[in-house]
Amino acid sequence: MKKDLLSVLDVGGELEKIIDDAIKMKRGEYEKIMEDKVMAMIFEKSSTRTRVSFEVATQKLGGHAIFLSKNDIQLGRGETIKDTAKVLSRYVDVIMYRAYSHENMKELAKHASVPVINGLDNEEHPCQVIADFLTIKEKKGKLRGLKFVYVGDGNNNMAHSYILGSAISGMKIKIVSPKDYWPSSYYIEKAKEMGGEIEIEEMNEYAVKDADVVATDTWVSMGDEAEKEKRIKDFQGYTVSKEVMEKAKSDAIFLHCLPAYYGYEVTEDVAYGKHSVIFDEAENRLWAQMAILKWLFD
Repeated sequence: MKKDLLSVLDVGGELEKIIDDAIKMKRGEYEKIMEDKVMAMIFEKSSTRTRVSFEVATQKLGGHAIFLSKNDIQLGRGETIKDTAKVLSRYVDVIMYRAYSHENMKELAKHASVPVINGLDNEEHPCQVIADFLTIKEKKGKLRGLKFVYVGDGNNNMAHSYILGSAISGMKIKIVSPKDYWPSSYYIEKAKEMGGEIEIEEMNEYAVKDADVVATDTWVSMGDEAEKEKRIKDFQGYTVSKEVMEKAKSDAIFLHCLPAYYGYEVTEDVAYGKHSVIFDEAENRLWAQMAILKWLFD
C-alpha cells in the first residue's frame, strides 16, 4: 500500500525517525534510493525553498524532478484533479503538490497510484514543520519537553502543522494570536487526543516566557492578499522584536519558514540576531525532503 504525506498526522510516531534519518543524511549517510525514479512537482503557488530543496533532494538520491506550474499542464485549463492524478501516475514515481486547496490535495492523493507529498496547502505544511523540528533537535538535542511558542496567525497552515507535530513529538506548544485568528477546533482536539499540551492566548508580557523556541510566519499568506490591510492592522503588537525575544529563555532559538517581511511579523535584527536559526532551518528543508522521500519508499 502506498504512503502519502498530506498531514503531519501521516508520519505519526515515525516523525523522529524521519528527523534522525535527515540528520544522518546531512552527514552524507544516504544511498541512491531514487535511482531511475522521477518526481512530478505541481506548483499552484510559487516557491523558492520547496522547489529547490525537492529538486536537489531528488537529484542527490539519484532521481529526477520535473517542475510543472499549473499553466504548464492541462490542470490550468480545466482538466480534473482526478484525471491529472491518473495520468501522472502512469509516468512518475511520486508527486509533490503545492496547492491552494487541501480538498484538491486529498483528491489528487485519492486518485494517484503513486505517493503524494503535500508541499503546502491552505491547511498544512508538513514538510516545512519536519524541517523545523529537525532544526530544533539539532540545536536543542531533543524535542520532548521543550516549550514551543508560535506568535502570529494561529489558524494558518504552519500553526496547524506545528500543533499536530508538537503533540506527536512531546513538545509543549503555545499559540499567541488575536482571538479572531485562533486555531480551528479540529487541530486542538486532534492534538489533545494525542496527549498534546497546548495553550492559546493573545499577546501579553508573559507570552514567550520560558520559551525554548519562538516561531512566527507571515501575517499575509498566499491567498490572503485581499485581506492584507486588515491583517496588518489586526496583528499590530504581534511583531517578534528584540524586546519580545529577551523574555524567552536566554538560549531560545528563533524560527521563521521564510520569506520574512521585516518590520511586520519579525524585526530584521531578530532575524539576523543571536537567537535566529532561520538559514539553518532553510537548509534543513533539503535534508528533511530527502528523509521524507526515504520514508515514502522504504
